[in-house]
Amino acid sequence: MEAVLEATPRETFGKNEARRTRRDGKVPGVLYGGDKKEATPIAVEPRALLKILHSEAGQNTLISLKLAGTGDTRVLVKDFQLDPVTHQVLHADFYRVAMDRVLQVTIPVIVKGEAAGVKQQSGVLEFIRREIVVECLPADIPEHVEIDVSNLMLHQGIRVREIPTSPKWKAVSDPDMMLVHVIMPKAEEVEAPADAAAVAAAPAVPAEPEVIKKGKKEETEEEKEEKKK
Repeated sequence: MEAVLEATPRETFGKNEARRTRRDGKVPGVLYGGDKKEATPIAVEPRALLKILHSEAGQNTLISLKLAGTGDTRVLVKDFQLDPVTHQVLHADFYRVAMDRVLQVTIPVIVKGEAAGVKQQSGVLEFIRREIVVECLPADIPEHVEIDVSNLMLHQGIRVREIPTSPKWKAVSDPDMMLVHVIMPKAEEVEAPADAAAVAAAPAVPAEPEVIKKGKKEETEEEKEEKKK
C-alpha cells in the first residue's frame, strides 16, 4: 500500500524553527538518505501523517512524498515523536528508499484460529514475540504475518522457521525464536481458611517465663540436730 503526503521545505533546523512550524499548524520533520548526503528539513500536514501512522501498515507504509521543488520521493517513516498529553505528532523523520533495493523492516505477527490445546486441554495461548524482522523490496512490505495456531496442543508452539514463506519477503529474525506456544494456566493461590488466616495474621505472643513454685525448704542435718537441743 502506498500513501501520498504533501511536504514543504523548511528554512533551517533547530528548536525555534520547529516551534514556528508547529504554530503554523504543521509537523516539523527531517528527510534523510538517498543520493543526498545532507538531511533536508521539511514540514508536513499533521492529519495526513496521523492517518498514515494509524493505518494497518503504520510506520511501514510506503509514502510518495511530494516535496516542492524536488518532485515525488518514495520514503518511509523512520521515527516520530508524540506529545504525551495530546498525542499529536511533534516531529517526524523520513528516509528515502530505492525501489530496487531490499530493506529490513519489523512487522507484526497475528494469529489465526483457536488452538486445540486451549479448547481441549484447558491451556492458554501465550505470545512470546509479537513482531519479526523481514527483508523485502519497498513495494512488497507486508502489513503483517499471519500464523495458524489451530493445531497447537499443550506444550506446542510456533517458531520463526515454521511461519509460511513468501516469494516477496523472507524472515531474517532468528529461525529458532519462539513466537507463540500453549502452556498450562498458572495455578491460582488457594486462600487459607478464615480461622487459620486470622491466626497467621495475629502477632506472636511471647511465652510466659516458667514460674518455679517455692516449696518448704528442706532442713539440713545440722538444723535438725539444733532443734533437738
